[in-house]
Amino acid sequence: MEKKSEINGHAMPSSASTDRMVEKSAQRSCREKLMEYLRKNLLVIMTVSGVLVGVGLGMMVRNMSLTKAQMTYFAFPGEMLLRMLKMIILPLVVCSLVSGAASLDTRSLGKLGGIAVAYFLVTTLIASGIAVALAFIIKPGVGAGALNTNHLGLERVSTNKETTDSFLDLARNLFPSNLVAAAFRSYATDYKMIAVGNDTNGTTLYQKVPVGTETDGMNILGLVLFAMVFGVALRKLGDEGEELIRFFNAFNEATMVLVSWIMWYIPFGIVFLVGSKIVEMEDVVLLVTSLGKYIFASILGHIIHGGIVLPLIYFGCTRKNPFTFLSGLIAPFTTAFATCSSSATLPSMIKCVEENNGVDKRISRFILPIGATVNMDGAAIFQCIAAVFIAQLNNAELNAGQVFTILVTATASSVGAAGIPAGGIITIAIILEAIGLPTNDLSLMLAVDWIVDRTTTVVNVEGDALGAGILHHINQQEMKKRQRREEELVEVQVEAAAVANVQAEEETSPLVVHQTKALGATPEAIESVL
Repeated sequence: MEKKSEINGHAMPSSASTDRMVEKSAQRSCREKLMEYLRKNLLVIMTVSGVLVGVGLGMMVRNMSLTKAQMTYFAFPGEMLLRMLKMIILPLVVCSLVSGAASLDTRSLGKLGGIAVAYFLVTTLIASGIAVALAFIIKPGVGAGALNTNHLGLERVSTNKETTDSFLDLARNLFPSNLVAAAFRSYATDYKMIAVGNDTNGTTLYQKVPVGTETDGMNILGLVLFAMVFGVALRKLGDEGEELIRFFNAFNEATMVLVSWIMWYIPFGIVFLVGSKIVEMEDVVLLVTSLGKYIFASILGHIIHGGIVLPLIYFGCTRKNPFTFLSGLIAPFTTAFATCSSSATLPSMIKCVEENNGVDKRISRFILPIGATVNMDGAAIFQCIAAVFIAQLNNAELNAGQVFTILVTATASSVGAAGIPAGGIITIAIILEAIGLPTNDLSLMLAVDWIVDRTTTVVNVEGDALGAGILHHINQQEMKKRQRREEELVEVQVEAAAVANVQAEEETSPLVVHQTKALGATPEAIESVL
Protein backbone atom coordinates (compact mmCIF):
# COMPACT_ATOMS: atom_id res chain seq x y z
CA MET A 1 0.00 0.00 0.00
CA GLU A 2 1.35 3.40 -0.98
CA LYS A 3 2.16 5.81 1.89
CA LYS A 4 0.71 9.29 1.70
CA SER A 5 2.03 12.53 3.11
CA GLU A 6 0.24 15.80 3.63
CA ILE A 7 1.29 19.14 2.14
CA ASN A 8 -0.88 22.17 2.95
CA GLY A 9 -3.64 19.83 4.17
CA HIS A 10 -3.86 17.78 0.92
CA ALA A 11 -2.95 14.09 0.78
CA MET A 12 -0.09 13.52 -1.67
CA PRO A 13 1.65 10.30 -2.73
CA SER A 14 4.86 9.95 -0.73
CA SER A 15 8.14 10.25 -2.59
CA ALA A 16 11.80 10.90 -1.81
CA SER A 17 11.68 14.41 -3.34
CA THR A 18 8.64 15.38 -1.25
CA ASP A 19 10.34 14.19 1.96
CA ARG A 20 13.45 16.19 1.06
CA MET A 21 11.30 19.31 0.54
CA VAL A 22 9.69 18.88 3.98
CA GLU A 23 13.10 18.37 5.65
CA LYS A 24 14.57 21.43 3.89
CA SER A 25 11.65 23.64 4.96
CA ALA A 26 12.01 22.40 8.57
CA GLN A 27 15.78 23.09 8.50
CA ARG A 28 15.17 26.53 6.99
CA SER A 29 12.62 27.42 9.66
CA CYS A 30 15.04 26.31 12.45
CA ARG A 31 17.85 28.33 10.86
CA GLU A 32 15.59 31.36 10.51
CA LYS A 33 14.51 31.08 14.16
CA LEU A 34 18.14 30.84 15.28
CA MET A 35 19.15 33.84 13.14
CA GLU A 36 16.20 35.86 14.45
CA TYR A 37 17.13 35.00 18.06
CA LEU A 38 20.76 35.98 17.45
CA ARG A 39 19.71 39.21 15.73
CA LYS A 40 17.44 40.14 18.64
CA ASN A 41 19.94 39.24 21.38
CA LEU A 42 23.21 40.02 19.60
CA LEU A 43 24.00 43.01 21.84
CA VAL A 44 23.29 41.04 25.04
CA ILE A 45 25.45 38.09 23.88
CA MET A 46 28.29 40.46 22.90
CA THR A 47 28.09 42.37 26.22
CA VAL A 48 28.18 39.24 28.39
CA SER A 49 31.00 37.83 26.21
CA GLY A 50 32.85 41.14 26.67
CA VAL A 51 32.96 40.61 30.45
CA LEU A 52 34.27 37.04 30.06
CA VAL A 53 36.87 38.07 27.46
CA GLY A 54 37.87 40.99 29.71
CA VAL A 55 38.52 38.62 32.65
CA GLY A 56 40.63 36.32 30.45
CA LEU A 57 42.56 39.22 28.89
CA GLY A 58 43.17 40.78 32.32
CA MET A 59 44.59 37.52 33.69
CA MET A 60 46.90 37.22 30.67
CA VAL A 61 48.14 40.83 30.75
CA ARG A 62 48.55 40.68 34.56
CA ASN A 63 51.51 38.32 34.12
CA MET A 64 53.31 40.83 31.86
CA SER A 65 54.17 43.18 34.80
CA LEU A 66 53.05 46.39 33.08
CA THR A 67 54.23 49.79 34.28
CA LYS A 68 51.69 52.36 35.57
CA ALA A 69 51.84 54.22 32.23
CA GLN A 70 51.23 51.03 30.24
CA MET A 71 48.25 50.18 32.50
CA THR A 72 46.77 53.59 31.69
CA TYR A 73 47.11 52.94 27.94
CA PHE A 74 45.59 49.47 28.35
CA ALA A 75 42.57 50.95 30.18
CA PHE A 76 42.01 53.66 27.51
CA PRO A 77 39.14 51.95 25.54
CA GLY A 78 37.30 51.33 28.83
CA GLU A 79 37.85 54.94 29.90
CA MET A 80 36.31 56.08 26.59
CA LEU A 81 33.18 53.99 27.32
CA LEU A 82 32.76 55.63 30.74
CA ARG A 83 33.25 59.10 29.23
CA MET A 84 30.60 58.43 26.55
CA LEU A 85 28.08 57.18 29.10
CA LYS A 86 28.73 60.11 31.47
CA MET A 87 28.48 62.56 28.57
CA ILE A 88 24.91 61.44 27.84
CA ILE A 89 23.68 61.51 31.49
CA LEU A 90 22.98 65.26 31.76
CA PRO A 91 20.82 65.69 28.63
CA LEU A 92 19.13 62.33 29.25
CA VAL A 93 18.15 63.06 32.88
CA VAL A 94 16.99 66.64 32.32
CA CYS A 95 15.10 66.07 29.06
CA SER A 96 13.50 62.77 30.08
CA LEU A 97 12.28 64.21 33.40
CA VAL A 98 10.94 67.42 31.84
CA SER A 99 9.08 65.55 29.08
CA GLY A 100 7.95 62.83 31.52
CA ALA A 101 6.58 65.29 34.10
CA ALA A 102 4.95 67.41 31.35
CA SER A 103 3.23 64.41 29.73
CA LEU A 104 1.50 63.27 32.96
CA ASP A 105 -1.42 65.24 34.43
CA THR A 106 -0.79 66.66 37.90
CA ARG A 107 -3.07 64.14 39.67
CA SER A 108 -1.39 61.13 37.99
CA LEU A 109 2.05 62.64 38.63
CA GLY A 110 1.27 63.07 42.33
CA LYS A 111 -0.11 59.54 42.66
CA LEU A 112 2.73 57.87 40.74
CA GLY A 113 5.30 59.99 42.58
CA GLY A 114 3.82 58.97 45.94
CA ILE A 115 3.85 55.26 45.02
CA ALA A 116 7.45 55.57 43.74
CA VAL A 117 8.66 57.25 46.96
CA ALA A 118 6.89 54.60 49.09
CA TYR A 119 8.43 51.81 46.97
CA PHE A 120 11.94 53.31 47.22
CA LEU A 121 11.69 53.79 51.00
CA VAL A 122 10.22 50.34 51.73
CA THR A 123 12.73 48.45 49.54
CA THR A 124 15.69 50.39 50.99
CA LEU A 125 14.51 49.76 54.58
CA ILE A 126 14.09 46.02 53.81
CA ALA A 127 17.58 45.98 52.26
CA SER A 128 19.06 47.66 55.37
CA GLY A 129 17.26 45.17 57.64
CA ILE A 130 18.58 42.17 55.65
CA ALA A 131 22.11 43.62 55.79
CA VAL A 132 22.11 44.19 59.57
CA ALA A 133 20.67 40.69 60.19
CA LEU A 134 23.34 39.08 57.95
CA ALA A 135 26.12 41.06 59.62
CA PHE A 136 25.05 39.81 63.07
CA ILE A 137 24.68 36.21 61.81
CA ILE A 138 27.95 35.99 59.80
CA LYS A 139 29.95 38.32 62.12
CA PRO A 140 32.50 39.44 59.45
CA GLY A 141 34.50 41.60 61.90
CA VAL A 142 34.80 39.13 64.80
CA GLY A 143 38.34 37.80 65.12
CA ALA A 144 39.69 40.38 62.66
CA GLY A 145 40.83 42.80 65.38
CA ALA A 146 44.46 42.52 64.25
CA LEU A 147 43.48 43.57 60.73
CA ASN A 148 44.26 47.20 60.03
CA THR A 149 45.16 49.60 57.26
CA ASN A 150 48.92 49.35 57.82
CA HIS A 151 48.98 45.52 57.48
CA LEU A 152 47.43 45.74 54.03
CA GLY A 153 49.51 48.75 52.96
CA LEU A 154 46.47 50.91 52.30
CA GLU A 155 46.13 54.67 52.33
CA ARG A 156 43.99 56.18 55.07
CA VAL A 157 40.66 57.76 54.13
CA SER A 158 40.27 60.96 56.10
CA THR A 159 36.79 62.29 56.83
CA ASN A 160 35.84 64.76 59.53
CA LYS A 161 32.37 65.71 58.34
CA GLU A 162 29.60 66.03 60.92
CA THR A 163 26.43 63.99 60.39
CA THR A 164 24.25 67.13 60.64
CA ASP A 165 26.25 68.87 57.93
CA SER A 166 25.97 65.82 55.65
CA PHE A 167 22.16 65.98 55.76
CA LEU A 168 22.14 69.78 55.45
CA ASP A 169 24.33 69.46 52.33
CA LEU A 170 21.75 67.04 50.94
CA ALA A 171 19.04 69.69 51.36
CA ARG A 172 21.28 72.44 49.92
CA ASN A 173 22.05 70.35 46.84
CA LEU A 174 18.32 69.93 46.19
CA PHE A 175 18.20 73.68 45.46
CA PRO A 176 21.40 74.63 43.58
CA SER A 177 22.17 78.34 43.52
CA ASN A 178 23.50 78.03 39.95
CA LEU A 179 21.95 75.53 37.52
CA VAL A 180 24.86 75.72 35.08
CA ALA A 181 27.37 75.00 37.87
CA ALA A 182 25.12 72.12 39.08
CA ALA A 183 25.95 70.30 35.82
CA PHE A 184 29.53 69.75 37.03
CA ARG A 185 29.74 70.84 40.69
CA SER A 186 27.95 70.14 43.96
CA TYR A 187 27.91 71.82 47.37
CA ALA A 188 29.93 70.33 50.24
CA THR A 189 30.65 71.59 53.75
CA ASP A 190 34.25 72.06 54.84
CA TYR A 191 35.60 73.41 58.13
CA LYS A 192 37.80 76.32 59.08
CA MET A 193 39.43 76.95 62.46
CA ILE A 194 38.76 80.53 63.58
CA ALA A 195 40.39 82.21 66.58
CA VAL A 196 37.70 83.32 69.06
CA GLY A 197 39.86 84.73 71.89
CA ASN A 198 42.32 83.66 74.59
CA ASP A 199 41.90 81.65 77.77
CA THR A 200 43.31 82.66 81.19
CA ASN A 201 46.76 81.29 80.30
CA GLY A 202 46.90 83.40 77.14
CA THR A 203 46.43 80.40 74.81
CA THR A 204 44.46 81.21 71.67
CA LEU A 205 41.11 79.44 71.50
CA TYR A 206 39.92 78.12 68.14
CA GLN A 207 36.45 77.14 66.99
CA LYS A 208 35.59 74.81 64.10
CA VAL A 209 33.23 76.71 61.79
CA PRO A 210 31.51 75.07 58.78
CA VAL A 211 32.09 76.85 55.46
CA GLY A 212 30.57 76.09 52.05
CA THR A 213 32.76 74.78 49.24
CA GLU A 214 32.18 73.46 45.72
CA THR A 215 33.36 69.95 44.85
CA ASP A 216 33.73 68.39 41.39
CA GLY A 217 30.89 66.12 40.38
CA MET A 218 27.42 66.63 38.92
CA ASN A 219 24.73 67.75 41.39
CA ILE A 220 22.23 65.22 40.07
CA LEU A 221 19.75 65.74 42.94
CA GLY A 222 19.32 69.44 42.17
CA LEU A 223 18.96 68.82 38.44
CA VAL A 224 16.35 66.07 39.00
CA LEU A 225 14.21 68.29 41.25
CA PHE A 226 14.45 71.29 38.90
CA ALA A 227 13.59 69.21 35.80
CA MET A 228 10.52 67.68 37.51
CA VAL A 229 9.15 71.01 38.73
CA PHE A 230 9.93 72.68 35.37
CA GLY A 231 7.99 69.92 33.54
CA VAL A 232 4.95 70.44 35.81
CA ALA A 233 5.17 74.22 35.24
CA LEU A 234 5.23 73.72 31.44
CA ARG A 235 2.08 71.60 31.64
CA LYS A 236 0.36 74.30 33.71
CA LEU A 237 1.06 76.84 30.94
CA GLY A 238 -1.23 74.91 28.57
CA ASP A 239 -0.93 75.89 24.88
CA GLU A 240 1.90 78.35 25.58
CA GLY A 241 4.09 75.57 26.97
CA GLU A 242 3.42 73.10 24.14
CA GLU A 243 6.28 74.42 21.96
CA LEU A 244 8.84 73.90 24.71
CA ILE A 245 7.42 70.46 25.65
CA ARG A 246 7.77 69.39 22.00
CA PHE A 247 11.37 70.67 22.03
CA PHE A 248 12.24 68.57 25.11
CA ASN A 249 10.46 65.52 23.65
CA ALA A 250 12.47 65.84 20.42
CA PHE A 251 15.69 66.40 22.40
CA ASN A 252 14.90 63.30 24.45
CA GLU A 253 14.29 61.14 21.36
CA ALA A 254 17.54 62.36 19.77
CA THR A 255 19.41 61.50 22.99
CA MET A 256 17.95 57.96 22.90
CA VAL A 257 19.25 57.58 19.31
CA LEU A 258 22.73 58.52 20.58
CA VAL A 259 22.30 55.95 23.38
CA SER A 260 21.48 53.22 20.83
CA TRP A 261 24.75 54.05 19.00
CA ILE A 262 26.83 54.09 22.19
CA MET A 263 25.40 50.71 23.22
CA TRP A 264 27.20 49.05 20.30
CA TYR A 265 30.53 50.26 21.72
CA ILE A 266 29.73 48.83 25.19
CA PRO A 267 30.90 45.22 24.49
CA PHE A 268 34.30 46.45 23.24
CA GLY A 269 34.73 48.98 26.06
CA ILE A 270 33.74 46.46 28.74
CA VAL A 271 36.57 44.10 27.68
CA PHE A 272 39.19 46.71 28.63
CA LEU A 273 37.22 48.12 31.59
CA VAL A 274 37.11 44.71 33.30
CA GLY A 275 40.58 43.69 32.06
CA SER A 276 42.23 46.86 33.40
CA LYS A 277 40.64 46.36 36.85
CA ILE A 278 42.09 42.84 37.04
CA VAL A 279 45.53 44.13 35.97
CA GLU A 280 45.44 46.91 38.62
CA MET A 281 44.58 44.53 41.50
CA GLU A 282 47.30 44.36 44.16
CA ASP A 283 47.49 41.27 46.39
CA VAL A 284 44.01 39.82 45.84
CA VAL A 285 44.63 36.67 47.90
CA LEU A 286 45.61 38.69 50.98
CA LEU A 287 42.57 40.97 50.64
CA VAL A 288 40.12 38.12 50.13
CA THR A 289 41.49 36.06 53.02
CA SER A 290 41.47 39.13 55.31
CA LEU A 291 38.09 40.54 54.29
CA GLY A 292 36.51 37.37 52.85
CA LYS A 293 33.65 37.23 55.37
CA TYR A 294 32.78 40.89 54.73
CA ILE A 295 32.78 40.33 50.93
CA PHE A 296 30.70 37.14 51.35
CA ALA A 297 28.14 38.85 53.64
CA SER A 298 27.74 41.79 51.22
CA ILE A 299 27.32 39.66 48.09
CA LEU A 300 24.94 37.25 49.91
CA GLY A 301 22.83 40.26 50.97
CA HIS A 302 22.69 41.42 47.35
CA ILE A 303 21.68 37.93 46.13
CA ILE A 304 18.88 37.64 48.74
CA HIS A 305 17.52 41.14 48.08
CA GLY A 306 17.94 41.10 44.28
CA GLY A 307 17.04 37.45 43.70
CA ILE A 308 14.21 36.94 46.21
CA VAL A 309 12.86 40.13 47.86
CA LEU A 310 12.57 42.48 44.86
CA PRO A 311 11.06 39.80 42.53
CA LEU A 312 8.53 38.90 45.27
CA ILE A 313 7.51 42.57 45.63
CA TYR A 314 7.09 42.82 41.84
CA PHE A 315 5.03 39.60 41.73
CA GLY A 316 2.88 40.74 44.68
CA CYS A 317 2.06 44.04 42.93
CA THR A 318 1.60 42.81 39.35
CA ARG A 319 0.91 39.02 39.54
CA LYS A 320 3.41 38.62 36.66
CA ASN A 321 6.62 36.58 36.42
CA PRO A 322 9.44 38.94 37.55
CA PHE A 323 12.16 36.84 35.89
CA THR A 324 10.52 37.25 32.48
CA PHE A 325 10.72 41.01 33.04
CA LEU A 326 14.35 40.82 34.22
CA SER A 327 15.42 38.61 31.29
CA GLY A 328 14.96 41.61 28.98
CA LEU A 329 17.47 43.64 31.03
CA ILE A 330 20.62 41.50 30.79
CA ALA A 331 22.51 44.18 28.79
CA PRO A 332 22.02 46.99 31.38
CA PHE A 333 22.82 44.58 34.22
CA THR A 334 26.10 43.65 32.49
CA THR A 335 26.85 47.36 31.97
CA ALA A 336 26.14 47.99 35.67
CA PHE A 337 28.46 45.12 36.65
CA ALA A 338 31.28 46.44 34.46
CA THR A 339 30.98 50.20 35.12
CA CYS A 340 29.89 50.16 38.82
CA SER A 341 27.80 53.25 38.08
CA SER A 342 23.99 53.55 38.27
CA SER A 343 24.12 56.82 36.35
CA ALA A 344 26.23 55.34 33.54
CA THR A 345 23.78 52.41 33.26
CA LEU A 346 20.75 54.74 32.99
CA PRO A 347 20.84 55.24 29.17
CA SER A 348 20.85 51.51 28.34
CA MET A 349 18.33 50.78 31.12
CA ILE A 350 15.77 53.25 29.72
CA LYS A 351 16.21 51.83 26.21
CA CYS A 352 15.84 48.16 27.24
CA VAL A 353 12.91 48.74 29.65
CA GLU A 354 10.96 50.46 26.87
CA GLU A 355 11.89 48.22 23.93
CA ASN A 356 12.14 44.78 25.58
CA ASN A 357 9.54 45.09 28.34
CA GLY A 358 7.07 47.53 26.77
CA VAL A 359 7.05 50.00 29.68
CA ASP A 360 5.32 53.29 28.82
CA LYS A 361 7.84 56.00 27.87
CA ARG A 362 6.15 58.51 30.18
CA ILE A 363 6.67 56.16 33.14
CA SER A 364 10.21 54.96 32.36
CA ARG A 365 11.61 58.40 31.56
CA PHE A 366 10.05 59.85 34.69
CA ILE A 367 10.87 57.16 37.25
CA LEU A 368 14.24 55.72 36.12
CA PRO A 369 16.27 58.98 36.37
CA ILE A 370 14.82 59.55 39.86
CA GLY A 371 15.54 55.93 40.82
CA ALA A 372 19.14 56.18 39.60
CA THR A 373 19.56 59.14 41.97
CA VAL A 374 17.63 58.20 45.13
CA ASN A 375 17.00 54.43 45.07
CA MET A 376 20.14 52.69 46.33
CA ASP A 377 19.11 49.31 47.77
CA GLY A 378 22.46 47.69 47.00
CA ALA A 379 24.35 50.62 48.55
CA ALA A 380 22.22 50.41 51.73
CA ILE A 381 23.12 46.70 52.09
CA PHE A 382 26.88 47.11 51.86
CA GLN A 383 26.85 50.30 54.00
CA CYS A 384 25.00 48.57 56.86
CA ILE A 385 27.26 45.50 56.70
CA ALA A 386 30.33 47.79 56.63
CA ALA A 387 29.10 49.73 59.69
CA VAL A 388 28.52 46.52 61.72
CA PHE A 389 31.83 45.09 60.41
CA ILE A 390 33.78 48.14 61.65
CA ALA A 391 31.95 47.98 65.00
CA GLN A 392 32.95 44.30 65.40
CA LEU A 393 36.49 45.14 64.25
CA ASN A 394 36.78 47.66 67.09
CA ASN A 395 35.10 45.26 69.60
CA ALA A 396 32.21 47.71 70.06
CA GLU A 397 28.87 46.26 71.20
CA LEU A 398 25.96 47.81 69.30
CA ASN A 399 22.78 48.41 71.29
CA ALA A 400 19.22 48.51 69.89
CA GLY A 401 19.32 52.31 69.55
CA GLN A 402 22.51 52.21 67.48
CA VAL A 403 21.12 49.43 65.23
CA PHE A 404 17.99 51.54 64.64
CA THR A 405 20.25 54.55 63.88
CA ILE A 406 22.17 52.44 61.32
CA LEU A 407 18.91 51.43 59.58
CA VAL A 408 17.50 54.96 59.40
CA THR A 409 20.81 56.66 58.52
CA ALA A 410 21.62 54.11 55.79
CA THR A 411 18.16 54.54 54.25
CA ALA A 412 18.39 58.34 54.35
CA SER A 413 22.04 58.69 53.30
CA SER A 414 21.70 56.26 50.38
CA VAL A 415 19.44 58.92 48.80
CA GLY A 416 22.39 61.26 48.55
CA ALA A 417 24.92 58.61 47.52
CA ALA A 418 26.50 59.54 44.20
CA GLY A 419 25.70 57.12 41.38
CA ILE A 420 29.40 56.71 40.61
CA PRO A 421 32.04 54.08 41.45
CA ALA A 422 32.88 54.12 45.21
CA GLY A 423 30.15 56.73 45.80
CA GLY A 424 28.86 54.86 48.87
CA ILE A 425 32.14 55.00 50.84
CA ILE A 426 31.49 58.59 51.94
CA THR A 427 28.01 57.68 53.17
CA ILE A 428 29.48 54.93 55.39
CA ALA A 429 31.35 57.75 57.15
CA ILE A 430 27.98 59.43 57.89
CA ILE A 431 26.65 56.19 59.48
CA LEU A 432 29.83 55.70 61.55
CA GLU A 433 29.68 59.31 62.80
CA ALA A 434 25.99 58.85 63.69
CA ILE A 435 26.71 55.81 65.93
CA GLY A 436 29.95 57.24 67.32
CA LEU A 437 32.47 54.85 65.73
CA PRO A 438 35.92 55.80 64.35
CA THR A 439 36.26 56.28 60.59
CA ASN A 440 39.93 55.20 60.43
CA ASP A 441 39.12 51.78 58.95
CA LEU A 442 37.20 53.13 55.95
CA SER A 443 40.17 52.39 53.69
CA LEU A 444 39.52 48.66 54.28
CA MET A 445 36.13 49.14 52.60
CA LEU A 446 37.76 51.04 49.76
CA ALA A 447 40.25 48.19 49.23
CA VAL A 448 37.50 45.69 48.36
CA ASP A 449 34.95 48.19 47.06
CA TRP A 450 35.79 47.34 43.43
CA ILE A 451 34.49 43.77 44.12
CA VAL A 452 31.40 44.59 46.22
CA ASP A 453 30.46 47.66 44.17
CA ARG A 454 29.66 45.50 41.12
CA THR A 455 26.85 43.52 42.75
CA THR A 456 25.78 46.71 44.58
CA THR A 457 25.19 48.54 41.28
CA VAL A 458 23.34 45.57 39.73
CA VAL A 459 20.90 45.50 42.70
CA ASN A 460 20.51 49.30 42.54
CA VAL A 461 19.47 49.27 38.88
CA GLU A 462 17.32 46.14 39.32
CA GLY A 463 15.30 47.96 41.99
CA ASP A 464 14.80 50.93 39.62
CA ALA A 465 13.69 48.70 36.73
CA LEU A 466 11.22 46.65 38.79
CA GLY A 467 9.84 49.90 40.25
CA ALA A 468 9.22 51.16 36.69
CA GLY A 469 7.48 47.85 35.88
CA ILE A 470 5.21 48.13 38.95
CA LEU A 471 4.27 51.74 38.15
CA HIS A 472 3.57 50.80 34.52
CA HIS A 473 1.21 48.03 35.71
CA ILE A 474 -0.59 50.37 38.15
CA ASN A 475 -0.91 53.03 35.43
CA GLN A 476 -2.38 50.46 32.99
CA GLN A 477 -4.91 49.30 35.60
CA GLU A 478 -5.95 52.90 36.23
CA MET A 479 -6.37 53.52 32.48
CA LYS A 480 -8.52 50.38 32.14
CA LYS A 481 -10.71 51.46 35.07
CA ARG A 482 -11.14 54.92 33.57
CA GLN A 483 -11.99 53.44 30.16
CA ARG A 484 -14.55 51.09 31.77
CA ARG A 485 -16.07 54.03 33.66
CA GLU A 486 -16.34 56.06 30.46
CA GLU A 487 -17.99 53.14 28.63
CA GLU A 488 -20.50 52.72 31.47
CA LEU A 489 -21.21 56.45 31.41
CA VAL A 490 -21.87 56.32 27.64
CA GLU A 491 -24.23 53.34 28.13
CA VAL A 492 -26.12 55.20 30.87
CA GLN A 493 -26.41 58.27 28.64
CA VAL A 494 -27.75 56.14 25.73
CA GLU A 495 -30.29 54.44 28.04
CA ALA A 496 -31.37 57.82 29.46
CA ALA A 497 -31.86 59.17 25.93
CA ALA A 498 -33.96 56.11 24.95
CA VAL A 499 -36.16 56.47 28.08
CA ALA A 500 -36.60 60.16 27.35
CA ASN A 501 -37.77 59.37 23.78
CA VAL A 502 -40.31 56.79 25.03
CA GLN A 503 -41.67 59.24 27.59
CA ALA A 504 -41.91 61.95 24.94
CA GLU A 505 -43.97 59.62 22.72
CA GLU A 506 -46.29 58.67 25.59
CA GLU A 507 -46.88 62.28 26.62
CA THR A 508 -47.79 63.44 23.08
CA SER A 509 -51.40 64.78 22.58
CA PRO A 510 -53.96 62.24 21.08
CA LEU A 511 -54.92 64.81 18.42
CA VAL A 512 -51.30 65.02 17.24
CA VAL A 513 -51.11 61.22 17.19
CA HIS A 514 -54.36 61.03 15.17
CA GLN A 515 -53.05 63.60 12.68
CA THR A 516 -49.75 61.74 12.32
CA LYS A 517 -51.52 58.47 11.67
CA ALA A 518 -53.75 60.21 9.16
CA LEU A 519 -50.74 61.68 7.35
CA GLY A 520 -49.10 58.27 7.20
CA ALA A 521 -52.22 56.63 5.66
CA THR A 522 -53.01 56.13 1.96
CA PRO A 523 -54.47 59.03 -0.13
CA GLU A 524 -57.90 57.35 -0.18
CA ALA A 525 -57.92 57.07 3.58
CA ILE A 526 -56.88 60.71 3.90
CA GLU A 527 -59.76 61.76 1.64
CA SER A 528 -62.21 59.71 3.73
CA VAL A 529 -60.95 61.31 6.90
CA LEU A 530 -61.28 64.76 5.40
